[in-house]
Amino acid sequence: MWPLLAYFALVLVLVTATLVVSYLLGPRHSEPATGEPYEGGIVSEGSARVRFSARYYLIAAFFVVFDLEAVFLFGWAVAARESGWPGYIEVVVFVGVLFAALIYLWKIGALDWARKPPRSLKASN
Repeated sequence: MWPLLAYFALVLVLVTATLVVSYLLGPRHSEPATGEPYEGGIVSEGSARVRFSARYYLIAAFFVVFDLEAVFLFGWAVAARESGWPGYIEVVVFVGVLFAALIYLWKIGALDWARKPPRSLKASN
């Protein structure tokens, strides 16, 4: 148990030392442009608090979910010979489920960026 406590104490000392040194050596100037956002030499225009549509975050979440399949498929590819036919069948089922999910998301319109009018407005036109 003592190595864990020693490690915890060392981490605390290191973090504290880093914070103290950065405070002591950090810049202390306060000019009008200090608080302005700056990125890559381009002065920003407008507010940085632009509201994104919830669809943006949905697309990002779908990307993460479908991108993770690459990690699982890479792990399968490394052990493909050892897993044999049962492993191949499992990976085909895995990709099939992901493909079915992608088709479902596409059919319900979750992957469309453009806003569609509600169905009640479509029917009245």
